[in-house]
Amino acid sequence: MSAFDSPTFSLAGLDGEAAASVIAVAADVALMLDGEGVIRDVSVGNKQLALDGYRKWVGRSWAETVTVESRPKVAALLKEAGAAAARKWRHINHPSPHGADVPLLYSTIQVGKEGSVVALGRDLSAVAALQQRLVDAQQSMERDYLRLRHMETRYRHLFESALEAVLVVDGASQKVLEVNPAACQLIGDTSKRIVGRALPEFFDAAGGRALLTLLGGVRAVGRAQQVTISLGAEQRELSVSASSFRQEGGALFLVRLHAARELGAAPAPNAQTLLARAIERVPDGFVVTDAEGRVLAANSAFVEMTQLAASEQLVGQSLERWLGRSGVDLSVLLANLRQHGAVRLFATTVSNQYGSSIEAEISAAAFSDGERSCFGFTLRDVGRRLGETPPRQRRELPRSVAQLTELVGRMPLKDIVGETTDLIEQLCIEAALELTRNNRASASEMLGLSRQSLYVKLRRYNLGDSGGDGGK
Repeated sequence: MSAFDSPTFSLAGLDGEAAASVIAVAADVALMLDGEGVIRDVSVGNKQLALDGYRKWVGRSWAETVTVESRPKVAALLKEAGAAAARKWRHINHPSPHGADVPLLYSTIQVGKEGSVVALGRDLSAVAALQQRLVDAQQSMERDYLRLRHMETRYRHLFESALEAVLVVDGASQKVLEVNPAACQLIGDTSKRIVGRALPEFFDAAGGRALLTLLGGVRAVGRAQQVTISLGAEQRELSVSASSFRQEGGALFLVRLHAARELGAAPAPNAQTLLARAIERVPDGFVVTDAEGRVLAANSAFVEMTQLAASEQLVGQSLERWLGRSGVDLSVLLANLRQHGAVRLFATTVSNQYGSSIEAEISAAAFSDGERSCFGFTLRDVGRRLGETPPRQRRELPRSVAQLTELVGRMPLKDIVGETTDLIEQLCIEAALELTRNNRASASEMLGLSRQSLYVKLRRYNLGDSGGDGGK
C-alpha cells in the first residue's frame, strides 16, 4: 500500500465535514465505530443498496448487523484496524428482509487516539449477480446434457432391440457408420467387420449399382424408396429401402433390409433367443463364471479383449488371470457379489495373453443355475472415454448444486473448491477400504497411493486406526 508522502501538510486544512465527504465518496458504505466495535455513525453513498433500516444501526454493535457466518470476519477486521501491515478486505453479508443478503467488501482503519475505527465498504451486488448467472447457466447446461443422454439412451435401446435390420450410412462415401444386431445377422457378419465398409461391397455388381441408384434418388427427392437386390455369394434376395436425414451438416442414409421371401412371414424370435443373440453380439465383453471365479462361458467381445482364438480356451480358467491387479480385483468383486448380489462400474484393467492391457469398467450380478451359484460380468473398454476428457465429467459432487449455490457469495471460491475436493478424497478412501474389507495394502494399490501416503490421509480424515494393516 502506498501512502501520502506528506499527509500532515497535504491534509492540514481537512476538517470534519470535508473528511466525511471524502469518506462518503470513497466508499459505498462507511461506518464510524468506537473502540468497542459499536456503530456511532453511518454513511451510505450508493442509493441502490437495499440496506433497509441502516439508520437504526447507530448504537448497536457492528457484529449484530451482519449474518452469523460474517461475525468472525468482523472481529478480525476490528483487530486488524490498528495494525501497520497492509490492510485486508473481507467479504461481509448484511441480512435483508426482502430476500438475498447484501454482500459488501469491508476494510478498516483506526483513526484518532481514542481507538475509533472507520469501516469502508464496497458493494458486491454486481459480482454476486454475476455469480448467480454463472450458476444458473451451469445448471441449465447440466439439464440439457442430461436430456441429451436420455435421448441417446432411448435411441440406442430402440436401435439395438429392433427386429428390423437397420444401417446408418454416410451420404458421401456410402460407408456403414452404425449397424444393429438384426442387420448383422441378416448380412452374416459381425458389426466390427461391417462398420467402416462401403455398403455396396456386400452385394453383387448389379446389386451394388442398383443400391447406388437408390441412394442417389433418395438424396435427390428426400423420400424413402425401395429396391430388391441380391446379397453376397448366396444370392439371397433382399428388399432394401432408404431415407435421408442430415446431421452435423452432412447427409446420412437410414437403410432398412428385409429378406424378400420372409416379409411378413417370419415369426418373432422368443425372448431367450433374442437375449442370447444380443449378449453374443454386444461390443462389451460378457463372462459367466462359477462361484470361485472360473470361466464357464464368454462372448466374442471378451475373447477379442484377451486376444485368444476361441472362447473354449477361456473355459475353466480363473477370471483373475485377465484382470489388472492380480489377487485384488477378483477377490473384491466376488466378496461384494456374495454380499450385495450386484456390482456397478468397478474400475480395473483387462490384460490380454500378450501382456498389454486396456482400461475397463465392470458391472456384475449374481444368479443361480439350478444348484450352483454363478456370476455374470460385463466388461466395457473405457480407454477412449478416459482419453477424450468429455465436457462434463459425469460423477455427482458430494454437495448438491443447491448447497453449493448457497455458499457462493458467503465463502471464497478457493474455500468451496477445497472443501469439495477434501470430501471427494475422503469418500474415495472410505469406498476403497469398504471394497477391500479394510485391507490397507490393497486399498492403497487400488487408489494408486503408497502405503505411507494412505496412512497420512487416514490420519488427516480420522478414518480409524492408521497405525498399520491390522494383520492384512
